[in-house]
Amino acid sequence: MTSLDFEVLLKTILYAIVGILLLFFGYKVFDWLTPTDAQKKIFEERNTAVAILFGFFILGLAIVIAAAIHGW
Repeated sequence: MTSLDFEVLLKTILYAIVGILLLFFGYKVFDWLTPTDAQKKIFEERNTAVAILFGFFILGLAIVIAAAIHGW
């Protein structure tokens, strides 16, 4: 493994960690802004609509974060 390959690997890991942290932070902010406790609604009350809403929010946020990191 050359030094360039190692540098690319380190940058990839760094970008992955930054992306995961941003996604987690965005999820927590969205959960905080919603009027109900999403964890309770999804896991205890088995509310499919809330799970779909949060799933699509996470997917959209992941696309935005990936585009920002990639530089599109």
